[in-house]
Amino acid sequence: MENHNKVLMLMVCTFFFFSMPTYSIQNTLTSNQFIQYNDTLVSAAGTFEAGFFNFGDPQQYFGIWYNSISPRTYVWVANRNTPAQNSTVMMKLTDQGSLVILDGSKGIIWNSDSSRIGVEPVVQLLDSGNLVVKDANNTQNFLWESFDYPGDTLLAGMKLKSNSVTGPYRYLTSWRSPEDPATGEYSYRIDMHGYPQLVTEKGSRILYRGGSWNGILFTGVPWQRLYRIYNFSAVITDKEFSYQYENLDNSIITRVVLDQNGITQRLTWSDRTQIWEATSTRPADECDVYALCGINSNCNVTDFPNCKCLEGFVPKFQTKWKSSNWTDGCVRKTDLNCSHGDGFLKYTSMKLPDTSSSWFNKSLSLEKCKTMCLKNCSCTAYANLDIRNNGSGCLLWFDNIVDMRNFPDQGQDIYIRLSSSELVYTSDPKKNKRNSKHAGIIAGVIALIIGLTLIVMVTLAYRKKLGCIRNLFQKKDMEDGDSATIFDFSTITSATNHFSNRNKLGEGGFGPVYKGITVDGQEIAVKRLSKTSIQGIEEFKNEVKLMATLQHRNLVKLLGCSIRQDEKLLIYEFMPNRSLDYFIFDTIRSKLLDWTKRLEIIDGIARGLLYLHQDSRLRIIHRDLKTSNILLDIDMIPKISDFGLARSFMGDQAEANTNRVMGTYGYMPPEYAVHGSFSIKSDVFSFGVVVLEIISGKKNSGFCDPRRRLNLLGNAWRLWIEERPEELIADILYDEAICSEILRFIHVGLLCVQQLPEDRPNMSSVVLMLKGEKLLPKPSEPGFYAGKNNMNSAGSSINEATISLLEAR
Repeated sequence: MENHNKVLMLMVCTFFFFSMPTYSIQNTLTSNQFIQYNDTLVSAAGTFEAGFFNFGDPQQYFGIWYNSISPRTYVWVANRNTPAQNSTVMMKLTDQGSLVILDGSKGIIWNSDSSRIGVEPVVQLLDSGNLVVKDANNTQNFLWESFDYPGDTLLAGMKLKSNSVTGPYRYLTSWRSPEDPATGEYSYRIDMHGYPQLVTEKGSRILYRGGSWNGILFTGVPWQRLYRIYNFSAVITDKEFSYQYENLDNSIITRVVLDQNGITQRLTWSDRTQIWEATSTRPADECDVYALCGINSNCNVTDFPNCKCLEGFVPKFQTKWKSSNWTDGCVRKTDLNCSHGDGFLKYTSMKLPDTSSSWFNKSLSLEKCKTMCLKNCSCTAYANLDIRNNGSGCLLWFDNIVDMRNFPDQGQDIYIRLSSSELVYTSDPKKNKRNSKHAGIIAGVIALIIGLTLIVMVTLAYRKKLGCIRNLFQKKDMEDGDSATIFDFSTITSATNHFSNRNKLGEGGFGPVYKGITVDGQEIAVKRLSKTSIQGIEEFKNEVKLMATLQHRNLVKLLGCSIRQDEKLLIYEFMPNRSLDYFIFDTIRSKLLDWTKRLEIIDGIARGLLYLHQDSRLRIIHRDLKTSNILLDIDMIPKISDFGLARSFMGDQAEANTNRVMGTYGYMPPEYAVHGSFSIKSDVFSFGVVVLEIISGKKNSGFCDPRRRLNLLGNAWRLWIEERPEELIADILYDEAICSEILRFIHVGLLCVQQLPEDRPNMSSVVLMLKGEKLLPKPSEPGFYAGKNNMNSAGSSINEATISLLEAR
């Protein structure tokens, strides 16, 4: 030990007096060499580079990054919590095989603390990104390796490891910020309580659960697409779990990153776009939030509401549950008998629930697993441990079921224990009599459904040629091709469960919107005209007439309508991800939309508007564009909806006036709100507001700068003229590569919300601007901007002056 300390002191002295020679380092470092500020190690094939770096301040870190990717992407940092304070810093390999970093003012600030001693140790940076210390006489004998000490990045070949005795000892931890690699508050690790499972935690609180290992991947990770790109593997012993992945194609550059917001992404480098593209993000949707629905429940992102009690269970507090407060979960209708009479209900395509209170056995069959569960009064569910080869092994759950969700195209089977009185179906052969009765009922229902389906299909085939418009318009009002399918009112009533509140998706100016499922399994959204709606029969007729003629990727599709006396319904394709405002204005859900997706959504909205203004048969002005009228499909593709207030122009007509100003406060341009004048530039203004809301994550009508009394547009303009537009950007992680794109979108947004309509670009120019294919002029003040030099403008008093003119929603 005394000799070791003398060596370290000698190194410090040598460092201060710079008496050692510098070397041009390639991919190895011996004990008589060191790395200074401008020296680097480069892996043999040039894939990775290691050396000192900083973020524009004196603090120096030693790390590893991709050699040929710009901007620089760091995958590992040695002294992440102990940066050197100046550039007089170096890394040295001791004769015993330990790596140390020395700061000129503090001495040793980081030590690899290698417990193994080499004879002739060398340091080498491998093409896997692994920095290793090995014995020169035994190149396969690693004395130390960086892969054993992950940071925020998991590379191919790295392992996540946990031990039931020692706890997790190889796991990811987030950075504190994009420019501070110190250990953050989030971790990505293997939880060894019960059957091992992958979790993301904030401190000791689980935020997201990747699930337990099923032989292919974790049950909460959609694996079918990933399995064709990566080879996933795990080693499970009685005390330890180890997981890693390898690329099937070595030319593909991938990494898994835990960011400072607790979001985990699997990223692939695209040579075509020169950016990192996310192949998966977790949490991916609301159902990924841990225990969102409480205990004994199931989450399904395509349902509304997302949470439902398991069969045989009811909400613990019905009032809370109806108000979408699911935290207390569900309780059994009927207690388990335990001694006899209990059975199991099979759920398919499921992410298995939390396994922290589970028990497992690798060799038991599924039938023996069931028998073992029935013998234990606390056992509440069972499933196969491994889904390969038709399933094997046994996994048992005890007490409450937590954090289970449905996957439409994958997942696995799980069997939930119920009292016999709650079972609709049982596989127990002793209950054939009841099974026969149930079978007869089921057969009758199936026959009825088939009969109804045939009737509906024939009816729809006949009525499709007629269209709702014939019942609403005089012949002179109709255009060629204006048609929409008539749905029988009773069919829609049945599809929406008699317009049940459980099927209600929301409510707008038209009236409530319900989710429905037709007899052939098609999901639909049904808008029901409210008797108290500010929109009436004219808006209903207008929406049917316009939507029957419109077909575009970024417009919601009208499937048909239904009319019965005073009842008027519009039937649309169902959008499972609801509306844009549901995500961007929510603290948690907003993190599910990364910047790539946000910019894609803005581009999609722009293309939808361009179609309305220029490429459709009629020139159509929407007049009510806002975030709640932008719906998102299963792939988060935006679709403009709600055309009740839309107006169409013929020929060269460019603008019109109305005495009945209708729209939504915060999205209307000044010329429409004050004078009732509208044109395609009215939609451009609304689009600009939507762009700035998406970028900032704040509502225009709800935002207020108390010092300057500015709304969102005014605040964006102030930041722009003060050359601080980046302060408008929402607190969602972004890198330098995409920052310039975000700033360009802010620029375009400000151009769209200018005070004078003639100053605003048309949508064809907007689409080109967003793609960077058109030079951007300087914007002028936005409409309704109450800046200190504009107190006498129309914008300074418009908020109150026009309220009485509006039928605002």
